[in-house]
Amino acid sequence: MHAYPQPALALVAEMEAAAKAQPPRAVAFQGAPGCNGHRAALEYDADCLPLPCFSFEDALDAVKEGRADRAIIPIENSQHGRVADIHFLLPESGLSIVGEHFTPISHALMALPGAKGPFSAAYSHPQALGQSRHYLRARGIVPMAYADTAGAAALVREQGDAEACAIAPRLAAELYGLDIVEDRVEDAADNTTRFVVLAREPLDPFELEGVQAMTTFIFEVKNIAAALYKALGGFATNGVNMTKLESYQIGASFAATTFYADIEGAPGDPRIDSALGELAFHCKYVRPLGTYRQARKRG
Repeated sequence: MHAYPQPALALVAEMEAAAKAQPPRAVAFQGAPGCNGHRAALEYDADCLPLPCFSFEDALDAVKEGRADRAIIPIENSQHGRVADIHFLLPESGLSIVGEHFTPISHALMALPGAKGPFSAAYSHPQALGQSRHYLRARGIVPMAYADTAGAAALVREQGDAEACAIAPRLAAELYGLDIVEDRVEDAADNTTRFVVLAREPLDPFELEGVQAMTTFIFEVKNIAAALYKALGGFATNGVNMTKLESYQIGASFAATTFYADIEGAPGDPRIDSALGELAFHCKYVRPLGTYRQARKRG
């Protein structure tokens, strides 16, 4: 699927050709060249061939169809919460989480060469706009949502409007010939995004032997009183640290709540096996999404 602004198309075609020639090295990401997903792919694997995809679904399809070996998807930001609806996308894709990566996020305000403002509108991904909302509000700049940060930079270049700007990584300004008007416009200095790495097959448990691991899964508790309390009790009694628990609805009944969870540890550890066994007893189903090396110590 191609819906990129014109200035990005040549770069996209070049990166697609490189990935097509060597799919085992390709890592799919969502967005135009120069976005934070592009950065994260190279940080995670400096030897990879980043493959731009217009949507998260496109990035997952690239892996499912063998056009890329892995995909790297942002799932949460320290300032603005959930990024991608991985809860819906990953179970449908059939892919497994095989890694995680944390990327410090810094945004730059960029515009056409010579444009200094004032600017009437700033284009960017909703996450980047949310992470810079105080900066934009203080200057009376209207936030305008776009599919990704670097694509927004390419759009500003394509439109040629001196009153428009983009909020994107510095790399996007270099790629699309824009001037950086102001650097580090994010509202928080510790702004960080967590990415997960997805592949067609889960990791071999032997690859995780002796390392601190994370396990991600979804589950639906039985529709009875205190089911969630009972289901989670096994993690406390077995001393298992649950670092993330989110609820979301599937369907329109609003009676079946599904939960997404991250825990420290891997199946095969008696504590983990016992906790997951107790969880399953109180659930309609428990579905593992992946066990992988922990990139950052929690707590």
